[in-house]
Amino acid sequence: MSIDWLYQIILDRRVNPTPESYTAHLFQAGLGRIAKKVGEEAAETLVAALAEDDERLVAEIADLTYHVLVLMAARGISLQAVESELEQRHR
Repeated sequence: MSIDWLYQIILDRRVNPTPESYTAHLFQAGLGRIAKKVGEEAAETLVAALAEDDERLVAEIADLTYHVLVLMAARGISLQAVESELEQRHR
């Protein structure tokens, strides 16, 4: 699985929500809730980085990555926009 694959699923859940989808629930809750989840997951990632094992850290990074992708989708930001920004920084 790639980040792009996951992002495409998230985009699909935005336009084709299903009642059991956590992603669709986040979109329905709105940008404020999505941003709050990003903050919560960032804090959990920080705690895991400082006080937990690598397995827990990987799990928290995965959670953070997922929620950042949901935030990007909610704001209409593409993966390509982020990749371009990173490429510009590399130059």
